Amino acid sequence: METFHNPDRFMSDLRQVLSQGRKRIGILVGAGAPLAIRVNKNNELDPEGNSLIPGVDALTQQATSGLTETQTGAVDAIKASLGTSANIESILSRIRLLEQALGETVVQGLDSNGYKDLGKEVCKKIGQIVGVSLPKERNAYSDLIAWITGTVRSNSVEIFTTNYDFLFEEAFERVRSPYFDGFSGGSKPFFDPVSVAGDDLPARWAKLWKMHGSLGWALEDGAVVRGHGRDAAELVYPDHLKYDLTQKQPYSALFERLKRFLLTPDSLLLAIGFSFRDAHICAVLDESLAMNANSAVLAFQYQTMEKEEPVVKLANDRPNLSVYAADGAVIGGVSGKWRPGELPKNWGSIRESFWAPRWPKEPAVFLLGDFAAFARFCALAQANDLITKSLKRDEPSQNEGEFDGINGNETEAQEDQK
Repeated sequence: METFHNPDRFMSDLRQVLSQGRKRIGILVGAGAPLAIRVNKNNELDPEGNSLIPGVDALTQQATSGLTETQTGAVDAIKASLGTSANIESILSRIRLLEQALGETVVQGLDSNGYKDLGKEVCKKIGQIVGVSLPKERNAYSDLIAWITGTVRSNSVEIFTTNYDFLFEEAFERVRSPYFDGFSGGSKPFFDPVSVAGDDLPARWAKLWKMHGSLGWALEDGAVVRGHGRDAAELVYPDHLKYDLTQKQPYSALFERLKRFLLTPDSLLLAIGFSFRDAHICAVLDESLAMNANSAVLAFQYQTMEKEEPVVKLANDRPNLSVYAADGAVIGGVSGKWRPGELPKNWGSIRESFWAPRWPKEPAVFLLGDFAAFARFCALAQANDLITKSLKRDEPSQNEGEFDGINGNETEAQEDQK
């Protein structure tokens, strides 16, 4: 007995939700998002170019190159000791541990102060790598902002991102669309946790929450301020200090905001470019979904189900978390492969936005795990000429009966036998 899910049904539901502006919607954006934007050396969109911001492996290589000979030797020793788990996060964690533990003792040519300087240099390089600008052409970020700003809403759209870059800020500012990031003031904007906790802003203001900090943030007199540009790169990098820092302002207020959003009735969180390997955010998701059965999380994953083990495991425990991977889905706690039904009338152009080959001569897959495809799908949800009423709940399809992937509620028995 094998279960199948029909992507047409769930995307029809999602298009309606995205176009109406009545539901409380949040978007959780991870490091995979900028990978979908490829640019040439002039920062112009180019499908043959490099990712706007590199993935973890490339980021690790770039952030640990160009160091002094002694620093390079220390990093190489750390990489060797970490083995296959060596990445920018684990390397920085080890550097911080050595900084705290050594004092005047020298290891691989560096004492405590030496590892402190090494950590600063690596963080500076990370800041240079992620401090890129958006391409001037229309791109995935501008598509997403077009969807956010193109509908009259009952509630603000809330963006929760673990990324440090300025890409969302640039996208909002290019179209003069207001957003709030938790800071107030003009000369040296300060973090205001009271405003973060409240819902006093007009619904047309988007909310942008930088869960792990941002370029431009700095510590002054024990308080976090922003407005220091791309050169400020001293706060919350992915090392072992991250958990401690999430217990302090502004991080405690931002994590509490995510929890509050998920505990609000009838809320929907769309996760894109997020690997679900961040233990602290996953803990908030797990606890909140267990407490509030009326909230839902839709996780759009780029890879196949087999390679998305962390989120699949969480979805098996929490039926109000649905996973939409390239080859299949977990919806309402039920895992199954994708199998589209017969093509409804006027649905072809819509299906192509979420179900098509990624590359020529390859089979069709579910596309929305790619940030560019996801953002385009959101933008197209408001295109009236694409909206169709031909897909209804009482229509037969190859896959009779589904789980409601928006609300996480079972509607009909949904199994196909082989």
